[in-house]
This record gives sequence, C-alpha cells and structure tokens, in this order.
Amino acid sequence: MWRWTAGNGVSWHFLTIAGEAGESISAIEAMWRLELGKSRGFRSVKVQARIGETKWSTSCFPNKEGGWLLPVKAAVRKAEGIAEGDEVRVALDL
Repeated sequence: MWRWTAGNGVSWHFLTIAGEAGESISAIEAMWRLELGKSRGFRSVKVQARIGETKWSTSCFPNKEGGWLLPVKAAVRKAEGIAEGDEVRVALDL
C-alpha cells in the first residue's frame, strides 16, 4: 500500500493491481468500451473489493505506469490494521 498526497495536503492510499490481475481488468475495460462505444470517467472500472473481512464498493483506475490503482479508504485500513508500506492481498469482483 502506498500514499499519494495532493498539492493541498490531502492524501489517498492505493494498492497497485499489476501483472495478470491488472491485465484482466484492462481486458474487461476494453471489452466494455467496445460494447458501449465509450468508457466510464477516467476509464474507471467499478469493483467490489475485499481485504480480510472488510468488503466495499469502489472503482479501479488505470495507472500511467501500467496496471490499475485501487483506492483504499481509511475505514478499511483501520478495520484491517493496514498502513502505508504494507503488502496487502485483495479480492476483486468486477
């Protein structure tokens, strides 16, 4: 897990989804784009995410460096005892 801080000091925590998992999300996003003739805002993909026992709805966003970014809200981090720098396993349903 890593943290990105905006110029105004607001921080967001993310997991990077890369490798086969990231390629799968890219393939699904491309298929939806072809079927619908357009993509969602920022090419985002709605997902149901689960870390440990905590489930939530969010969106993954394409990463400029490859793969996808999954935002992890404070309530999830607190419930699962995870922080910046931790290696985290996440389950995603698209």
